[in-house]
Amino acid sequence: MHGPDPANPHPMVGFPQVCFIKNTITNPNIVVGDYSYYDDPENSEDFERNVLYHFPFIGDKLIIGKFCAIARGVQFIMNGANHKLSGISTYPFQIFGNGWEKAMPAPGDLPYKGDTVIGHDVWIGYQALIMPGVQIGNGAIIASRSVVTSDVAPYTIVGGNPAKPLKQRFAPEVIETLNAIAWWDWPVEAITAHLHLITAGDVAALQACADRL
Repeated sequence: MHGPDPANPHPMVGFPQVCFIKNTITNPNIVVGDYSYYDDPENSEDFERNVLYHFPFIGDKLIIGKFCAIARGVQFIMNGANHKLSGISTYPFQIFGNGWEKAMPAPGDLPYKGDTVIGHDVWIGYQALIMPGVQIGNGAIIASRSVVTSDVAPYTIVGGNPAKPLKQRFAPEVIETLNAIAWWDWPVEAITAHLHLITAGDVAALQACADRL
């Protein structure tokens, strides 16, 4: 057995609310790894509706790694949501034209936080909100309805508004080992054969397995 087919948008027969995201996206500035899924009983194939203010002329990317679990209603705010902050008013007069286009911000006037990058094996809970330019490390967990305004370290649980670290899932040296093992990059046959280790808590055994691959 080689696990579910990553090219099948709906890997669970009779359960259309789970959809592999990679097979449904059309925006070239959204990049998603194999097996990352979106869970939503209301059109799980339309993940892109949750990526907001993502204008092509800005060029920022949403990058999501492999084996991520993204719950219903998770939203990503991209850099197109930003208004000019250096003046007295933040109102975007220029978008209405008719003489107001003269207020068009100059290049560099709008805040720009860069790409939003979600690592591998990240679990993002129900209705969490990810702000522009946030970097979420491998193995992190984002609690339901969190508002993530700053970077999240690998294998850290965060929650709240704004989201704050609640707990590290493992000791720092173990996190370093897990990042180095990078099981998500193994051939799918190896993942299938060693699921009992990937889903257990024996890091030493998983390291020994990685050393044999």
